[in-house]
Amino acid sequence: MDIKIKNYYYLIAGVLAILFAVTHAWNGQSAVLPTLFVNDIAMDTRIIFRYVWHIITAENLVFGIVFIILSFQSERSKIRPAAWTIASLLLVRLMVILGVTAFYDVSALTDTLIDSIAIVIYVAFIILGIRMKKKEFGGQSPQTSRKV
Repeated sequence: MDIKIKNYYYLIAGVLAILFAVTHAWNGQSAVLPTLFVNDIAMDTRIIFRYVWHIITAENLVFGIVFIILSFQSERSKIRPAAWTIASLLLVRLMVILGVTAFYDVSALTDTLIDSIAIVIYVAFIILGIRMKKKEFGGQSPQTSRKV
């Protein structure tokens, strides 16, 4: 059985997504979520905030696993829709982060800079993986193959 990486961009995107899942969970557990107990916040609000936080962590983990699996696939036409869907979701996530932040406190947009850059880099790797030429992807394109 010959398992070979067909798309290094997807592999990088997968590793980044898993790294983002780990850092998101770690940051949540160590810095963000503990503040819910300090303030006088209703229990149902605490629960909602926690599960929304962990949904994003789980999404990042699932996206990472999917991209690592996709990096080994050679059927481009079958995997492109999944890659475009995830890239679209990430861009919508970025728009929500920036939009909500700007709506409530424009000056806080600088606090979203690192997350925004990370998402843009992540999406860039996905798009590079989507745009790979067939020859680069692990197969020969019909135009470049020769009969001898």
